[in-house]
Amino acid sequence: MSENDGRLQKILQWLEVDLGLHLESLEATAGDASFRRYFRAVVDGVSYIVMDASLDLENVAQFVMVARLFERAGIHVPAVHEEDVGQGFLLLGDLGRRCYLDHLHESSASLLYGDALNALVRLQSGIEIEGCPLPFYQREKMRSEMDLFHDWFLRRLLGLESAPLFKGMFDTVQDLLIESAMAQPMVCVHRDYHSRNLMVVEESNPGVLDFQDAVIGPVTYDLVSLLRDCYIAWPEDRVESWAADYHALLKERRLIDNIGLEQFMQWFDWMGLQRHLKAVGIFSRLKLRDNRPAYVGDIPRTLGYISRICGRYSTLAEFHGFLQEVVLNRMSKRHILE
Repeated sequence: MSENDGRLQKILQWLEVDLGLHLESLEATAGDASFRRYFRAVVDGVSYIVMDASLDLENVAQFVMVARLFERAGIHVPAVHEEDVGQGFLLLGDLGRRCYLDHLHESSASLLYGDALNALVRLQSGIEIEGCPLPFYQREKMRSEMDLFHDWFLRRLLGLESAPLFKGMFDTVQDLLIESAMAQPMVCVHRDYHSRNLMVVEESNPGVLDFQDAVIGPVTYDLVSLLRDCYIAWPEDRVESWAADYHALLKERRLIDNIGLEQFMQWFDWMGLQRHLKAVGIFSRLKLRDNRPAYVGDIPRTLGYISRICGRYSTLAEFHGFLQEVVLNRMSKRHILE
């Protein structure tokens, strides 16, 4: 941390002068794909997390609102101890250093995913969508997210020129995925419910992070984020078994009625396509626009999900062929991971 970091000096002023805290240490922690920074602060032997959010790029008030909404629903989120929305600073509870991604393996997966799925059903059943302050996940938003795949991955990262034939095909795919999403029951959606945003904690596992973009949206969105994670992959039969178990849990909680497993699994598959197209576009943008190339290494796994699911459905066959014949071939020539 540089002494010339003006924001850091303001953080120290806020902690030590404005809040009157005796700061024993302050260290930078690993960040995420946002424009927020995090520091681990020790005060009187207790560890906290300080969030520094760029006011022109992040909504601190939204973060606080969603944190309290999730907490009331029984989700283990960081406690908001102090806030200065005007400066973009929060003093949060520390959920520790044990990220799900670092602790998921063959013998731990069933227990950790079981906890995560139980927390997810609490979230989906614990927040009434009527009168909820969260925005709805609109069709236009879903389409603009998928456009990132076209604009940042195909055109800018791979250098593929957009032809009218492809644009028509991609528009059709987008329409199919959006209609599938909008046909689903609507619930509270975290929007980034995956292994990098879940923490292994001793009580009320998991701890849940990065929830400020929550919306009211399709019931399968967070489920596919978790089970077809961009950062870790599991055998498909295991993923489908977990998804089937969750379908049964949703029926038990009366969150879905008269929806058979076959229909639910198509929703699950196609919701994953929407999310993964967005993710590949975001990973490409992080490299090209934000000079953050680390996420490019997750593109092959994420693109693999897209290709395999498209290969299952005849209505997506043309797009599947394009991925196989054009995109994967171009990726091998462009050496995008270098």
